[in-house]
Amino acid sequence: TQLGDQTYGVPIPMIVDSRIRTAWDKLGIMSLVRKTYVRGMMSVGYEYSASGAATHDEGAPKPTEETLRIGTVPLMPTTIKKWLRISDEVLDMAGQDFLDYIFDEISYRIAKKEQELLLSNIVTASQTPSQTNYPPVETVTANAVSLTLVAELLSKLSDEAANPVVVMNRANYAAFKAAQAAAGYAYDPFEGLPVYFDSTLPSNTTGTWLIVGDFGTGALANYTNGADITLKVDDLSEAESDLIKIVGRRNVGLGVVAPYAFAVAKHE
Repeated sequence: TQLGDQTYGVPIPMIVDSRIRTAWDKLGIMSLVRKTYVRGMMSVGYEYSASGAATHDEGAPKPTEETLRIGTVPLMPTTIKKWLRISDEVLDMAGQDFLDYIFDEISYRIAKKEQELLLSNIVTASQTPSQTNYPPVETVTANAVSLTLVAELLSKLSDEAANPVVVMNRANYAAFKAAQAAAGYAYDPFEGLPVYFDSTLPSNTTGTWLIVGDFGTGALANYTNGADITLKVDDLSEAESDLIKIVGRRNVGLGVVAPYAFAVAKHE
């Protein structure tokens, strides 16, 4: 593979799109998120407040003009990087299959970090509306699992959040299933919604531990340099140790872009 004026013996995949999409699919949540490809910092407008539509009978006075206030969400790009070193002896013995695994692992870890950053933005979003920051996310105090908790969080979402999902860690999922079993399976605690897992969310004994919301409506990922992961190989800087560095990175701006598209349960 030719990189600049140096020739390396480690081939870089020409097309990484399939690897990235596979990583998104494995994670699940990132495959739901709306994506854009605008260079630099991006500001997204949303309806901060507005009056509703009105009926108008023929000959009647004109209806009151709509009052509309627009908010903006700044999506500051962040560089996410993953790198590792392998020995050229290992590479020589393991061959292309091992190298493919390395590239797949880098793609997955970068996509996983994107997901964790997005969930962190949801968890830390304010309940108070602001025209110059993330739109509000509703918070419900819940110190334990209950069969009606997801339904309560659903009731906090806006009408635009049409395709909500549930996000939690696997331990909390087991607690919900135990509560369901104790009730004789008479009630679905997830209200028929898809359930996704992320281990960075805590147990139900601390912090914000459950998210319900529509990631297609309420979240946005802006890839400032395209969705491809930039892969670089360096087999020179540590050649005396027979080590090869492989670095992957991608720039992305992540954020909540619609009000009350998410509701979270928080232990207090």
